[in-house]
Amino acid sequence: MVNYRRNLVPGGTYFFTATLRDRSSRLLTEHIGLLRAAFRTVKHKLPFRVDAIVILPEHLHAIWTLPEGDADYPGRWRAIKSTFTHSIVKTGIPVERNDKGEYALWQRRYWEHTITDEEDFRRHVDYIHFNPVKHGWVNQVADWPYSSFHRYVRQRILPRDWSRCSHEGQFGEICSPE
Repeated sequence: MVNYRRNLVPGGTYFFTATLRDRSSRLLTEHIGLLRAAFRTVKHKLPFRVDAIVILPEHLHAIWTLPEGDADYPGRWRAIKSTFTHSIVKTGIPVERNDKGEYALWQRRYWEHTITDEEDFRRHVDYIHFNPVKHGWVNQVADWPYSSFHRYVRQRILPRDWSRCSHEGQFGEICSPE
């Protein structure tokens, strides 16, 4: 087995992708309140800032910044996944167990990328906000309710009509005309 090493930078900013094992599931959006509660619970115990986030039915993308001197994002992810899973189980929804008897709601691992500079940060925020359109859930970024895009609009960081098309070429994809 490959010994995967994560880049742990105290006070760092990271992009993440976390995915449910069942890629056809809709649990994250159908139980968005439980997921939000899991984030709040963990943030209260282990503070971090959510710079950008999008929740899709079976996966999520987020950018977090950790407190100065703290690099324990793996502990935070374990806690969020565990808290959400136990909340789902309490609702009576059956959750499979793996061969070790552990709940197997989430994919075991998650993708992590250390944000390197302002341009890297901006590209990842754009990727997060455009993701519901990319996956075909909506036609306009503003139409997806589970996104920090709405906070960016309220704070006047982005206009409500923002789209990847206005930032063509930044995701390595071609924007099709409307």
